[in-house]
Amino acid sequence: SSGSNAAGSSSATASSSKTITVLAAASLTESFTKLAEDFEKNHPGVEIKMSFAGSQDIARQLKGGAPADVVAMADTTTPKTMPADITQGKTWTDFATNELEIATPKGNPGDVTDLASLAKVNTVLCAKTVPCGRAADKALTKAHVHAHVVSYEQNVKSTLAKVSSGDADAAVVYRTDVKAAGDKVTGVDIASGSNVKTTLPIATWSDNEYAKQFVQLITGAEGRKVLSDAGFGSPS
Repeated sequence: SSGSNAAGSSSATASSSKTITVLAAASLTESFTKLAEDFEKNHPGVEIKMSFAGSQDIARQLKGGAPADVVAMADTTTPKTMPADITQGKTWTDFATNELEIATPKGNPGDVTDLASLAKVNTVLCAKTVPCGRAADKALTKAHVHAHVVSYEQNVKSTLAKVSSGDADAAVVYRTDVKAAGDKVTGVDIASGSNVKTTLPIATWSDNEYAKQFVQLITGAEGRKVLSDAGFGSPS
């Protein structure tokens, strides 16, 4: 509703050049893009610059001094690997959970039924330095499966792309990525005893007021709904 922020219109001129930079894990591409559009609609003059990458790449960018106002990672391990001088004073809030799923090309031509199938078909995984790779490694270890891996990719979206293009028979990715890919891929569930749940944390990385408000949107009811629609779980 156009009149809803009339009360704040007196400050609109001061904030019209506001740009906030959000560095977020690749698995958040669809949900964060939608939430950023909603935020911009409700905050005229504010621009959100989104950059999506594997969490380890985001950590590397921050170590190299890349500017950021909001940072969202795909697991809680990555922030712990970052130097203390970079994370000092930053507070991480868990805002979503994710689980793994096997993605296959549309129609599942390799007849993949579970993790055990991955020993027999051309499989793509995320690199072990990436949250999705760490989780996949854990799941395969739990299932006692030695996958026939043909390549390791730098983030979950490039891992999924190998399957949607038909270059591989299977990939272990997040449930949310299978959902986002729609009919480009066919998903195969991983048994709960072998699946791995990851928790996603977010932090404001600057004093920008809009950055704080964007994080509030992500962690609030609207953010939870968009994330839930994308297949993410709620942190307990």
